[in-house]
Amino acid sequence: MSTEISFLSNARYGKDKVRVLRVVRQGSLHLIVEYNVTVLVEGDIDVSYTKADNSVVVATDSLKNITYYLAKVSPHVLIPERFALHLGVHLVSKYSHLHKAFITVEQLRWSRISVHNGSESKEHPYSFLRDGDEKRFVKVEVDASAGKNHLVGRVSAGITDLLVLKSTGSSFSNFVRDEYTTLVEVDDRIFSTSVDLNYTFAPIELPCPKRDDKLDFNIPVADGQGVGTVWDTSVPDKARKVTLEVFAQDDSASVQATLYKMATQIVQDHPGVASVSYALPNKHFIPVDMKYIQVDNLTPSNAEVFMPVSAPSGLISATISRK
Repeated sequence: MSTEISFLSNARYGKDKVRVLRVVRQGSLHLIVEYNVTVLVEGDIDVSYTKADNSVVVATDSLKNITYYLAKVSPHVLIPERFALHLGVHLVSKYSHLHKAFITVEQLRWSRISVHNGSESKEHPYSFLRDGDEKRFVKVEVDASAGKNHLVGRVSAGITDLLVLKSTGSSFSNFVRDEYTTLVEVDDRIFSTSVDLNYTFAPIELPCPKRDDKLDFNIPVADGQGVGTVWDTSVPDKARKVTLEVFAQDDSASVQATLYKMATQIVQDHPGVASVSYALPNKHFIPVDMKYIQVDNLTPSNAEVFMPVSAPSGLISATISRK
């Protein structure tokens, strides 16, 4: 009779924080991407936990080396969604006992430096600047559970740490008032938040590698096809543009209402997107009370000097899904 009262119900391992800078040289024009990559795998690896048997372990150092090698040879390295899918497909195809790969790519923001030659301004071909703290991310699951010839990809992507502020065009009123309420209703206020956006694509069938080394990865749609799907390289910029334009132009009755308009627009514009999630923490700016020197800085129309307050802060989040 077994005396065991527990079992290994899930196991996953890999390499975190693999830092990659890739330079793609096109003559005198250089293209760069900087990624922080996480590579995790699942499969028939139970005995490495339960029996101390490492024969099933692809070392995390090897996963790091594979990431760097793919960054060197993959034709998709400049597009994080495709690079992550290429890496995941290679792992589950090369190792027969691995059935799932989970790849997260965080892309740091680099922009070209503009230089002037007389009255003309142009972007420098190989000089860049870190253009803010905003990051783009991609999360990919490559699932070979149904067989190595039936690969399924699940992809979500988005942006984090996109700091925005509007100095008017926002109000907040008609909320619940009871014995705990101290917040004053306002018809004009600063609206600022650090945008975290996540959009999830519908699952996709992935092409299986044909070469013996399992390093090939072919995009299954032609250029210009797959509009609004994971293969559409314009989706990230369009989702970011919707976020910024709705934020700027909406006469906001609340963070919730503005969030909903952003998300529904992204779902409407991109048929391959199954759901959109936002997390919008309030960045509070409190008008400084100057009544002690008989100066009105509290009336919304006269409020011009504010004190940034980092905590506590509201946190508004929601997911809008396609029917």
